Amino acid sequence: MASTGIDHTSSTMPPRYSGDNSGDSSADKNGHDPEKDAFTPGQTHVPSLMNGVVRIDQTHRKLKARHIQLIGIGGTIGTALYVQLGRGLLQGGPGSLFLAFSFWCTVILSITLCMAEMVTYLPISSPFIRFAGRWVDEAFGFAAGWNFFVFEAVLVPFEITACNLIIHFWSDAVPAGGIIAIVIVLYGLINVLAVQWYGESEFWAALGKVILIVGLIIFTFIVMLGGNPQHDRFGFRYWYAPGAFAEWYETGDLGRFMGFMQCLIQASFTIAGPDYVSMAAGEAENPREVMPRAFNAVFYRLTSFFMLGSLCVGILVPYNDQTMADAFANAEPGAAASPYVIAMGRLGIPVLPHLVNAMVLTAAFSAGNSYVYCASRSLFGLALEGKAPKFLTKCLKNGVPIYSVMVVLIIALLSFLQVSANAATVLNWFVSLVTASQLINFSIICITYICFYRALEAQGIDRKSLPYRGFLQPYTAYYGLTACFIMTFVGGYTVFLPGKWDIPSFLFSYMMIIVFPILFLGWKIIHKTKFHKPAGADLHQNLLEIEEYQRTYVAIPAKSRFERILDLIFS
Repeated sequence: MASTGIDHTSSTMPPRYSGDNSGDSSADKNGHDPEKDAFTPGQTHVPSLMNGVVRIDQTHRKLKARHIQLIGIGGTIGTALYVQLGRGLLQGGPGSLFLAFSFWCTVILSITLCMAEMVTYLPISSPFIRFAGRWVDEAFGFAAGWNFFVFEAVLVPFEITACNLIIHFWSDAVPAGGIIAIVIVLYGLINVLAVQWYGESEFWAALGKVILIVGLIIFTFIVMLGGNPQHDRFGFRYWYAPGAFAEWYETGDLGRFMGFMQCLIQASFTIAGPDYVSMAAGEAENPREVMPRAFNAVFYRLTSFFMLGSLCVGILVPYNDQTMADAFANAEPGAAASPYVIAMGRLGIPVLPHLVNAMVLTAAFSAGNSYVYCASRSLFGLALEGKAPKFLTKCLKNGVPIYSVMVVLIIALLSFLQVSANAATVLNWFVSLVTASQLINFSIICITYICFYRALEAQGIDRKSLPYRGFLQPYTAYYGLTACFIMTFVGGYTVFLPGKWDIPSFLFSYMMIIVFPILFLGWKIIHKTKFHKPAGADLHQNLLEIEEYQRTYVAIPAKSRFERILDLIFS
């Protein structure tokens, strides 16, 4: 894909990367026996040796290219894209919202380039978590893994809470506790099935999200040109009156800047992607061929959806719309606060709000399902590296890490807090917590890539031979690290404004910023770990397994013409 500035080369590494048995091999320097790390016929994964602890990855490579791409999209698109964008519109206006989301997409591009290069080189389970320990510091990998696990696990009750709100858009007949219990049971059933069935369910659910956002973009284009019951050709009217930039907290230019910051904070929580794609690397078929295309496709599709989505809501509804403001203030259920539904009501369009709400319910359910998968796989990866209890590595015969899944489902029970607390408050707490964790996670990815880049140079590995090579590296990694590091501390700044102080909001906004260094220093002091020097970073563990798998990989043809068509479209 030369036009993107990304090089795709042969997936077969030169012999020197394969851990030859010379005394100067990096494998020997890092205490790994190439014979033990070698791939054996019929074995899906090889043992992982870390600090003398051997863990065997028993997951199965059953996810196809189309599964990987839609899992990446499905894990990112939740209720935020359809509903929560309205909050940013209220606080910053259409201009600030569009600029903030467009800017943050450039940050996500830098994260994607870092992640793609590392993961396609070594596509293993929970990759970037394990890379952080191998290429930066064992303590850094420990803190990174638990931060990501907390991030993913907390998102599960967030989406379950959202599902409950969405269902109550239609009726309050079913109690919140009943809905929450049903959703948790469904998540358990789907995630205990073989991974290819999880991939298939996510494929169709995520496809529904894509159809919905594409449909809403088309809807916006049609109605803004007069294709609505009122025949009102309003175009970009609301960018002029009440205006493109709203004031928030203060007046004048300072208020407009603070409005923009509110939109940027929301963008930093809403837009993600490469981490979800990477978590499926250890269960992907033919990963060195599939993963590069998946990273590119997911990034460009997601940024298109988020940039166009932020533009659409500013076209459809003025930022001072009272109905939308009341919906957020009163925690109105479901899609009632969605700018799209608000616009349909303003234009007198019936039925469509119910359709949107149904699709938003699918989006929320699918996102939560993806979070269960990613959280369980991150916990599984920690256990493989000896950073979580050994029993979490236990897999069923179908390759599902059963105990890791069960732990995540237990955490999902936090969603029952909604039964006795205001749903909006619970949602805001979860949002604040995961915002900080996500930004820390992105910073970790950039730091790990920088160490990976230096290790390649120090060990004489030419980046041109990698399966995927990001452009402008390592400068894009430094760019992403700077932006994410700054936003990590800026994200909760509003609690320090006069009249805005709130202890729960402060704790949830900054708790992970405090917890992360405690985890890092605690593991470092107890285990006396050291930062890896570039020349000694372990770039070879599991490499023989990947190379042998790629060499012997034989594609299984699709069973039907319909599946072949799907594979062609999403390959």
